[in-house]
Amino acid sequence: MSVKVESISNVSLDAEEAEFRERYSRELRGKKQRVYDSNLGHNELEEERKQVNQQAMKTPGRRGEIIKNEEIDREISRRYREHKKSNLIS
Repeated sequence: MSVKVESISNVSLDAEEAEFRERYSRELRGKKQRVYDSNLGHNELEEERKQVNQQAMKTPGRRGEIIKNEEIDREISRRYREHKKSNLIS
């Protein structure tokens, strides 16, 4: 019986984490990033990473900061791939 309750709570936590990742990913897509190969523009993604890292230093081991860092990495990678793809097409 305890196994059933434990598996339900794990499913619930996985669903919460997936929802959190999706919300945060959408938020990151709206943030600005410097244009590649130049120093022009405001870099909100880097500022977000700095804030997340500062919070992680205050409260190490929190799952939220770990997830945020992973999502920032994914967003930067996604933008880089799109940038490279657009340069190949042009």
